Parts: sequence; structure tokens; C-alpha cells
Amino acid sequence: MTYEAYLDIIKAKTGKTVDDFRALAAQKGLTRYSEILAWLKTDFGLGHGHANAIAQLLTNAEKLHASPAEKLDAHFAGKKARWRAAYDELTAKIQQFGADVKIAPNQTYINVQRGSTKIAVLQVSSAERFDIGIKRRGVAPTARFAATEMWTGMVSHRVRFSDPQQIDDEVLEWIRLAYDAAG
Repeated sequence: MTYEAYLDIIKAKTGKTVDDFRALAAQKGLTRYSEILAWLKTDFGLGHGHANAIAQLLTNAEKLHASPAEKLDAHFAGKKARWRAAYDELTAKIQQFGADVKIAPNQTYINVQRGSTKIAVLQVSSAERFDIGIKRRGVAPTARFAATEMWTGMVSHRVRFSDPQQIDDEVLEWIRLAYDAAG
């Protein structure tokens, strides 16, 4: 689903455009992301994802319009750069799964998709930690691939890394299995 389609759903539900929400938020004096998010959920009955989309547009419009390359570079800024080579190697291998693989960075995650289906999310959490979430519903967690619990509802398992060398063939295989299941 495109971002525009997402906004169309919000307009159908609320009758409001992004500009309408911007004007209403200004009237209420709402400027912080958390206040706008809560307001959208409470006053307009939006779920977290839809409220988040509008709140992000109202508070981070310039970042949301960054190019994919700029968004990707932002994930590896400063001390987080230590993860870039491991990320580049991993995504090069993932892209060999098929022509339908998409790597799509946003502000928070780097989404890995098969067509329009999300199969994994990559997150440079800090200079010390890199997280990978993998969508493998119905597969029991392991010591290494934990249940995501409250991290994100987009994936079912999460593995955390403290060293780029820990991103190995087992991780790639889990992502490949998620890719296969999405076919």
C-alpha cells in the first residue's frame, strides 16, 4: 500500500486531510509528536498506525520527504556507522532471494519486503545494538530468535546484535524462510 493510499483511508474515516489536521493541531496549540498522537487517537478514533502517520507528517514533514538514500544514511549516522558494512552485506544477500525484494527505509526502521508484504525490519538501535525483526508467525521462539512481544506488531521474532560479526547465515536463513512464506 502506498503512503497516499494510507492517507486516503484516514480521510475516508475522518473526513480530514493532512492540512485539516495541521490546522486543527495549530488551533489547539499541539506541536509535540506525543500530544498529537494522543489527540488523534482520542478525538478521531485513529489506530496507532494511522495516528502515527499523521503525527509524523505534522512534526517531521522535512524528514518524511527525504529521499530513500537520505533516510538510509540517517540510520547509520555518527557512531552507528559501525553497522553499515554488515547491513550492506546482509541486504545484498537478501536481494538475491528474488527480483521482488524491496529494501525501504523509513525514519524508524529499514523495511524488508517481498513485493508489498513486510518480511523483516532492520533497526540500528544505537552504536552498540542492531535489531532485526523477522515475520515468521506460528514458529516457536528460540534462545536466539525471541518473540517480539511489545517491540513491534509487524514481525513475530527479534534478534539483537552487539557486534556486526553476529549477523550470520542463520539470520539470513530465517529471513529467507520469511521471504518464502510471503510468496
